[in-house]
Amino acid sequence: MHKTEYKIKSMCNELEVSRNGYYSWLRRGTSKRDLSDDKLLLKIMDIFYSSKQTYGSPRITAELKAKGIITSRRRVARLMREHGLKSKMYRKRYKIRTTDSRHRLPIAKNLVKMNFNPVRRDNLWASDITYIRTKEGWLYLSVIVDLYSRRVISWSTSEHIDEVLVMKTLDKAIRTRKPKEGLIFHSDRGSQYASYKVRNMLEENQILQSMSSTGNCYDNAVIESFFSTLKKELVYQESYQTREEAEMSLFNYIEIFYNRFRRHSTIGYLSPENFENLNYVA
Repeated sequence: MHKTEYKIKSMCNELEVSRNGYYSWLRRGTSKRDLSDDKLLLKIMDIFYSSKQTYGSPRITAELKAKGIITSRRRVARLMREHGLKSKMYRKRYKIRTTDSRHRLPIAKNLVKMNFNPVRRDNLWASDITYIRTKEGWLYLSVIVDLYSRRVISWSTSEHIDEVLVMKTLDKAIRTRKPKEGLIFHSDRGSQYASYKVRNMLEENQILQSMSSTGNCYDNAVIESFFSTLKKELVYQESYQTREEAEMSLFNYIEIFYNRFRRHSTIGYLSPENFENLNYVA
C-alpha cells in the first residue's frame, strides 16, 4: 500500500469514516456556507483586533451592519467562539477612596434622582474622579460626561486629588461646549465638588449643582460604568512606568477610540460622536 494511502486509511479509521466518504467530501470541496463563513470571519477579526480585542459579538454585529454587512449576532458569536475570539475583560486589582464626603461643606440637592436620559446635549453633565497606578505613583483622572450622548466632553489628570483638578476639568468643558443656562452638573458629595471655589464657578456660569444621595452607589452610575469600561479595556492591560505615559494612553483611548469609534449600547450602538452628529439640535 502506498504511503499516502496508508495515512488516509489510518485517518479514516481514527475518524470512523469510510474512505469512499472521505474522497466524496474531497470532490465536493468547500461548501458555499464555509466560504461565506471564512469571508465573514476575516471581517470579524479585523473589527475585533481594531477594538484592541475589547468588542464582543453585539458590538461587532453593529459594526458589520454599519459597513453594510447584514448578519445575525448568533452567527458572529458562533464564529468568534469557534476561533477563540474572546473579548478581554480584566477584573479590578485594587480599590482606594477617591472622594471624601465626611466634611462640613454645603451639600447640593440631588436634582437627577437616577434619571440619566436627558432629551438633548448639555442638559446634564456628570463628573467623578478615579485613579491610575504608575511606577511613579498614583495619577488621578477627572472626567465630565454628557449623559445625552455618553461622550467624555472633558478630562484632566493630576498627581493631586483636589478642587484644582475638578476646576480644571470643568473649565475645559465650559469653554468647549459653551452650555446654556440651566445645565445640571451632577457628582458625588466629595469635598472636591463641595468646595467654595467649585460652587462659585458653577454659579458664575449659571450651572445648577446636583449631588448624589447619601449611601446610594447608583446615583452616579453612568460615570462608574465609564470608569469600569476604561479600566477593563485599557488600564488593567497596561503597566505604566510614568504618569506621562499613562496620560498619553488615556488620550488615545478617550479621544480617539471611546468618543469617536466605540459603540455604546445605550445610544443604539453608535459612538458618542456619531450620536451627537446625528441628533444635534442647536
